[in-house]
Amino acid sequence: MTPIKIGAALMIDSIAEHRDWLYADARDLEIQDFIFADVFRTGWQETVDRAKAALDGFEGRLGIHGPFWGLDIATPDPDVADVIGRRYSDAIEAAAALGATQMVVHSPFDNWHQFNRQKNGDLVDEVAGYVKALLGPALKLAEAQGVTLVLENIKDITPEIRRVLVEAIGSPALALSIDTGHAHIAGRASGAPPVDVYVRDAGNLLRHMHLQDTDGYADRHWAPGEGHIDWAEVFRAISELDSAPHLVLELRRHADVPQGFSYLQGLGVAA
Repeated sequence: MTPIKIGAALMIDSIAEHRDWLYADARDLEIQDFIFADVFRTGWQETVDRAKAALDGFEGRLGIHGPFWGLDIATPDPDVADVIGRRYSDAIEAAAALGATQMVVHSPFDNWHQFNRQKNGDLVDEVAGYVKALLGPALKLAEAQGVTLVLENIKDITPEIRRVLVEAIGSPALALSIDTGHAHIAGRASGAPPVDVYVRDAGNLLRHMHLQDTDGYADRHWAPGEGHIDWAEVFRAISELDSAPHLVLELRRHADVPQGFSYLQGLGVAA
């Protein structure tokens, strides 16, 4: 297997620390400052300007992590949906102004959806209707601006439920993301399959991955090698795709990025 180039998910203020590694090889970069509500309540242009200054000379693939705190993209309340939908449209405008081509969005699913999926028909169809109504304007804007929303597994306990949702909505601006740690936690907590199965189920709808390790007990965001994930098989599954997903180390301690990269490089899977 040919080693695959990876990058990192960082706050703007952490970019300088990893600049040489990121910039020399035009690695994938995800900027995470846009998760905070205050970025949008006070106007996102200031954050975009700070990011642009830090990104001077950057030539890699760029994404942002969209806002998510308290934002349920499957809310059935139309008044609440209007507020959340506007927040995502604003975030897409910010991403486009920055030159980012991806924005991470959190999945609405948890174990309740899985256990009750066939209670009254397929619950995914109902959820897809709510998501499409809420994100519809944002997805049209994203398509026009060249930004793809990538739907990340959070509390999901099966690999396929988000894929079915994305397929049901059928927007070219909506694809899949996988957080390796979240998937591994679902394996321990709810009997979900290993992380590589998530990758293979997503197939070429997979456009983005958060690479983080965990013991399966909590959302550790450890450097690869500190937890229990089978990284060789994960990267073997990634190598089978044609979609070339953005691959970013999303670690709790940004200073651990070199450690995580070195471990994966030592396995012969990352470059």
